[in-house]
Amino acid sequence: MPWHVTRTTLRGMTNIPPPAEELRILDHELWQLDARRAQLLARRTWLLDVLRSAGPQTAPAHGPATWPPRGPRPPRPEATAPGVQNVLLVLGGVLLTIAAIAFTLVSWGDMGIAGRAAVLGVVTTAALAAPVPLLKRGLRSTAESVAGLGLALTVLDAYALHEVALSSLDGTGYAATAAALLAALWTAYGRVLGDLRLPLPAAVVATQLPLLLWAVAADAGDHTITAALLVTAALDAAVALTTPVRPVRIVAAAGAYGTGALGVLAAGLLTWDAPGPSAAARAAALLALAAAIALGAAWRAPEARAALGLASAGGLLAVAAAGGVLRSALPGVWTVPACLACAIALLPVRGTWLPEAVRRGLFLASTAVQALAVAWTLPLVALVLLGPADWAARVWSGTPSDAREAVTVSAPWMSGTESAPLVLTAVAAVLALTFRGGPPRPFALSGALLLAWSTALILPAITQLPYPAALLVHGATTVATLTAASYTSATGDGDCTTPEGRRASLLPATALCLTLLGSLQLVALSLASEAATLTVLGSLTAVFASAAVLPRWKHPHVRAVTTAAALAYATALACATGASLDWRPQHIALLVLVVPAVAAVLAPRLGDRTTTVSAEITGAVAGLLAIGLATADLPVLALVLALCGVIAAGTAVRADRRRVGHAAAALFVLATWVRLAAWEVGAPEAYTLPVTVPALLLGYVRRSRDAEASSWTAYGPGLSVTLLPSLLAVWGDANWLRPLLLGAAALAVTLVGVRHRLRAPLILGGATLLLTALHELAPYIAQAMGAVPRWAPPALAGLLLLTLGATYEQRLRDARRLRDTLSKLR
Repeated sequence: MPWHVTRTTLRGMTNIPPPAEELRILDHELWQLDARRAQLLARRTWLLDVLRSAGPQTAPAHGPATWPPRGPRPPRPEATAPGVQNVLLVLGGVLLTIAAIAFTLVSWGDMGIAGRAAVLGVVTTAALAAPVPLLKRGLRSTAESVAGLGLALTVLDAYALHEVALSSLDGTGYAATAAALLAALWTAYGRVLGDLRLPLPAAVVATQLPLLLWAVAADAGDHTITAALLVTAALDAAVALTTPVRPVRIVAAAGAYGTGALGVLAAGLLTWDAPGPSAAARAAALLALAAAIALGAAWRAPEARAALGLASAGGLLAVAAAGGVLRSALPGVWTVPACLACAIALLPVRGTWLPEAVRRGLFLASTAVQALAVAWTLPLVALVLLGPADWAARVWSGTPSDAREAVTVSAPWMSGTESAPLVLTAVAAVLALTFRGGPPRPFALSGALLLAWSTALILPAITQLPYPAALLVHGATTVATLTAASYTSATGDGDCTTPEGRRASLLPATALCLTLLGSLQLVALSLASEAATLTVLGSLTAVFASAAVLPRWKHPHVRAVTTAAALAYATALACATGASLDWRPQHIALLVLVVPAVAAVLAPRLGDRTTTVSAEITGAVAGLLAIGLATADLPVLALVLALCGVIAAGTAVRADRRRVGHAAAALFVLATWVRLAAWEVGAPEAYTLPVTVPALLLGYVRRSRDAEASSWTAYGPGLSVTLLPSLLAVWGDANWLRPLLLGAAALAVTLVGVRHRLRAPLILGGATLLLTALHELAPYIAQAMGAVPRWAPPALAGLLLLTLGATYEQRLRDARRLRDTLSKLR
């Protein structure tokens, strides 16, 4: 108790203690404070030791700067006492079991098997009875070890009994009976000694053998052995679902999964190898039994994930059982549709009387089978979709007889796939009818549309329709998907920034992608015939152009795609038309230029920015194609470049496309250069002056509008385009006319720079004039250098260096004055 509290309490008393008594109270308080201080110091020392062992980063924020000296610490044990005890008991039990096995089989001198059996019986009885007193004394772990030894000895007793008295019996049948008896014995033993955890799981392990061994001993067939495995799995499942003992439940569940998997594998092999309907029916009965076991376990499973997995496995096994029977009774082409029908039949089995996990498991099983059925059709769909692309190497080589021949240009037809349209149609119907609302609805409808389109894609080839009829079917499919895209886009909200809007946009996007894919396949299919190619390209151009101007689109990206597709197919139509007329590529290029011209005219009238950009990009690509086609003939190439420049200039008239004017100027310049090259003009001035004059005019206009614009920006590009190429030509020209004209022009440019105080003309003109003069003086300088002694140039160089060194400061001043003068120029 603190002193001030004690003092206050004493003052509140009626009788104040005498001085001697008060001194005794103070001494007692001081002794308590000393004891508390010693206790806190001891606690601090212990905390410092703990912090030292954890590392320096855990040093206290307040306290001494250095740690106190560290004393010796006792070593910590690495294993707990119960762990050491368990290891010793397990090792002891195992060693005793090994010794008993060796004793029974090969040891103990001349003692016969009967004597050894008698000894084992006595030892087994003692080992099984020993856990009783050990449990009473609380030695549970020791009792478990001794009980495990006793259980192992019972197995050896059973072996010894067979060797002594029952050797005439069949070993397999005896092993089955012994396993059953041992399982019963161990179960009773575990029930009697309820505190032991080992006997009951061991009894469950023993129950895995009797039925299987009895079936093998009876020389039963594969079906009976498989049935024994499945029945064993059913018993294990029943034990796992009904027992409250966790070790027994774990062992039983492991046995159920193990024997069940073996039984299902064996039943599946029997179904696959069934020679006829009878054998298939027997194997299917085994699969049905496995399905019933899985579904029954799923019904009673306490965990949702386990129930879901078991129900899914049960549904798959049920489909496999029914499909195995139908496979043996139907032709091979109908095997997949039969299995698909069985899977679809699982969907209605979703009543409220079933647990939710079982319903979901059956649904997943049906979905998995449907996905496998659709995957079975994918190779055929890929063949029909990609096969016609081989006509690109055989354009207009001949009309095929039917649709199958049209798609199998370089690949063989896949036999046994005639039922693929039925599979795709069935799954599409399931998707459309199963999800009738909610967020999955757009995904389901998109999947159904994809499957329906795939059905229409492969149907002509499967039915071997005539080639024109196949083209009509594919064309109608393309129009249908484009109509679906139009309708779904018009009914959607058009807002792709929300999750609902993105889901609503999925169906029109899918329809549009299928439309483009189908149109490409149709074009590839039409390459076999000239008339078919022209008809298909013209039809596709008209269809996409009509779709592009529809007022119903709410998604601008859809209109942009249809516009680009219309222009692209128009370009292809122009190329095909020119090829049909036997025109040369350079002449076809003039026809292709119609497409960029139309795109440039229509682009500003399309309404939205996305569609406008799409049309302009497609038109630009068509213009590049025209330029590429015209490269074989320079005059035509010049004409094409000029026409492209006209189209670009017309586009640059728009206020939002001013920068296209640079491309137009570049195209005009290229057209001029190509024309000069066609005329075999070699003078560089013929190529540079058409660029220089407009560039200087544009620079003058800019300087008149913006007085702050630099002369390098305004006049530098124009002057450089002419002066630099001409200067290079002067140094390779031996005539006098070009240097004279270039020098005069450079002098004029220099004087203009001086007159108007412009830096770019002054420097470019002066440098050109100086280099031109050096070129003219070069022969005389060379002649003079030939007459000068060889020691003169080094002497002159040395004299020059000395002179420069002597006048270094004055020249620096002159250089600064020149720099200031140039900086005042604009």
